[in-house]
Amino acid sequence: MEEFYQAIEEAIRNTGYDAPVNGQEIYDEICDEIESREPGAYVFMSKKTDEIFFEYKIQIFEDQFNLSAIDIHTPDQVYHADLD
Repeated sequence: MEEFYQAIEEAIRNTGYDAPVNGQEIYDEICDEIESREPGAYVFMSKKTDEIFFEYKIQIFEDQFNLSAIDIHTPDQVYHADLD
């Protein structure tokens, strides 16, 4: 799992977003959100501060999920990280 957490962090860093991020926290947050969801495509938003929110694009399957992209919305810019 550590490799997956690092892949999330690296993908976000590659966008130019320079604030600290934690791949495990992002993964855990997504797992909490999808726990009772039916299979399908979803967009989840997570407010990090008054000015910053993360948007997760996720495909949920019966026994797993695919995090395809993360958009980080800041007052100045939107950072897009493809994870597919």
